[in-house]
Amino acid sequence: MRNVTDPREGRTALKAVIAAERRRLADLFDGLREDEWDAPSLCEGWSVREVVAHMSMGFRLSLPATLAELVKARGNLHRMTGRVARRDAAAHSAAELSGFLRDNADHPWTPPVGGLTSALGHDVVHGLDVTTALGLDRRVPEDRLPVLLDAVRPGGLRFFGVDLTGVRLCAEDADWSYGAGAPVYGAAQDLLLVTFGRRLPPGRLHGGAADRFTRR
Repeated sequence: MRNVTDPREGRTALKAVIAAERRRLADLFDGLREDEWDAPSLCEGWSVREVVAHMSMGFRLSLPATLAELVKARGNLHRMTGRVARRDAAAHSAAELSGFLRDNADHPWTPPVGGLTSALGHDVVHGLDVTTALGLDRRVPEDRLPVLLDAVRPGGLRFFGVDLTGVRLCAEDADWSYGAGAPVYGAAQDLLLVTFGRRLPPGRLHGGAADRFTRR
């Protein structure tokens, strides 16, 4: 995204980026094979189908319905989202799931914290949960990553259970690093996944502490 001085113009630009990301991902999901839909994603314990179902949950569930699901899960957000993702993945076809994302490209939903930047992160990271796990060579467009990498904060790391003690994440394809300590090198979009608590397939990260963030 280009720099803007008017906050309203910045919000409009970010909304356009979010809508474009949702449409691009919906097109990508439409091209997946049936076995790919049922393959594991990077989101621990979730299939690709369940990740895509989850991506449109905020568009389809009203606030009262969301709160009711949270009560059923005894206030545990991760338990609630997992149960709803499994239910919706079983209830809808692959075409319907990708269609939900496309049809709601301009939906104003944002996560409870973080506003539009978090909404973009939700789409980008879950998209990478799919493409990285499947070994698809999908590069996140350059106007998305700087917005998300610049928003990395200790609070977000804690929420996703990320421990960067003694580690500095260093992007090889962008002017970005975060943390202090032994360097872990990788593509910017792979390091973004690390900040969201994902463990990556072997070979994507390198450095002395890379194994801490790599799937065994």
